[in-house]
Amino acid sequence: MKFNSGIAMIGLFTAAVVGGAALLLSQPEQSAKALEPEASPVASAPATPAASPAPTAAPAKDERFVIKRILPIDGPIKYGQWHWDDKGVPDGPIVITVDLDARVLSVFKGGYEIGATAVLLGTSEKPTPLGVFPIKWKKADHYSSTYDGAPMPFTQNLTTDGVAIHGTKVEKGYASHGCIGVPAGFDKKLFSVTNVGDKVYITKGKTAKQGDSLI
Repeated sequence: MKFNSGIAMIGLFTAAVVGGAALLLSQPEQSAKALEPEASPVASAPATPAASPAPTAAPAKDERFVIKRILPIDGPIKYGQWHWDDKGVPDGPIVITVDLDARVLSVFKGGYEIGATAVLLGTSEKPTPLGVFPIKWKKADHYSSTYDGAPMPFTQNLTTDGVAIHGTKVEKGYASHGCIGVPAGFDKKLFSVTNVGDKVYITKGKTAKQGDSLI
């Protein structure tokens, strides 16, 4: 039998086409992937803001130191004058305040003002210090070891360099060496209600009213 070259060529072409079609049909997933567009990157979700901390409640006032009464005193206290009224006042901590501008010492018991007086203060060369001072020690019959044995009755010492509250002659034109001088009679009453450790607040021009805290 003679081999017909024309028929052979047609057969080879047909086989190539069929084979190519079979190859395409066998890889549908790869073709599909090649035609798909690239996926867009997913945007990250915004971060959730941190919760704000709960507001801190203001500390409650210690009622033992809240001013509940101011003595009813008419006008400024004159040198040598003093007031005292502790009748019916409940027990409570003693706080002493001194205003250098007003030149007045006040005594509070559990928030009730029980005493007030005009005082002598230090000079510009030896000023009465500002601050909060606990009573360091007390002595009813005391004499100065610095100023020629000057009497300092009912002394209540506040500082290591000798500043104290004590009895003295409180008159206009007099001054101290930094101490707080209180008149006779008041010095004994004040001495009788205080204890070592009680606080003395010395301020300048700071006023307090009923409802304020002494501390």
